[in-house]
Amino acid sequence: MLDNFAREINYLRVSVTDRCNYRCVYCMPAEGVPMHCRDEILSLEEILKVIKSSTKLGIRKIRLTGGEPLVRKGIINLVQGIARIPQIDDIALTTNGALLPAYATALKEAGLKRVNISLDTLKPDRFRQITRVGRLQDVWAGIEAAWEEGFEPVKINTVVIRGFNDDEILDFVNLTKKLPLHIRFIELMPIGVSDKFPADKFISVRQIKAKISQYENLEVAKKLAGNGPARYYKIPGAAGSIGFISALSDHFCGQCNRLRLTSEGKLRPCLHSPQEVDLKASLRLGLSEEELAEVMRQAVLSKPEGHTMNARGWGDNNRTMSQIGG
Repeated sequence: MLDNFAREINYLRVSVTDRCNYRCVYCMPAEGVPMHCRDEILSLEEILKVIKSSTKLGIRKIRLTGGEPLVRKGIINLVQGIARIPQIDDIALTTNGALLPAYATALKEAGLKRVNISLDTLKPDRFRQITRVGRLQDVWAGIEAAWEEGFEPVKINTVVIRGFNDDEILDFVNLTKKLPLHIRFIELMPIGVSDKFPADKFISVRQIKAKISQYENLEVAKKLAGNGPARYYKIPGAAGSIGFISALSDHFCGQCNRLRLTSEGKLRPCLHSPQEVDLKASLRLGLSEEELAEVMRQAVLSKPEGHTMNARGWGDNNRTMSQIGG
């Protein structure tokens, strides 16, 4: 389906939980966020009904997010259910990686195609500082489990924060020389907790790329599997690649192809806009898949032309990234 700005909407990001086993400093406060009761979030059956309905509008790609999606009970059954929907041709998952050693085999067998793993530092002490509770070795075990199960590609999402982890940019780049990892440097977005960060913590993709180019020759690389906005490069002869996601400095709203479904059933046409459509209410009124698709169609037609993060930050929207779905 095309929205009002002739963008083809074919990608749905589904937050299966607002819970997380980490407390990353740019994602949620140290005490966490108020968690929803079980009946406040969508059941697995309701999520599947939304996905089936969305295929009537042309949704073909699903990404499962959270919070941390692997803390959701029944996540394997959900992946199996999505894999049985004929119109869906790609199922991916974004995770912090800590639980992947326990789930990777079952996820692969269930039909998951790809994983993105969040990792913002290669230093154990700094990792603990960022996540407040995590251990770096657990994430590396998750990365290794993804390799062993044959997930391809394995992408690493790295949010760059000036004065905090920008001194590790070249360390991440060096990982790609020998390992089949695809590092994606992401600009810090003023969403939720990070909206209160000082402006000088922001470092643009242009600045990140310039820092790398002082030491390495970058050549344009082919786009990886998936429908993401990253622009990819690689060092000649490297096993992996380097991607850049410029959500603020050179936003990609003109090519945005996605919708977001929050864990409590709100359909969000734009990450930054507070506008949401309550699909949970429609589901629990007993709407058919066709009727639900029509509700979603109207949401697509309300999708704004672009975000306003540069102009006014997160504004009065008090929801965190973990509550929306990354």
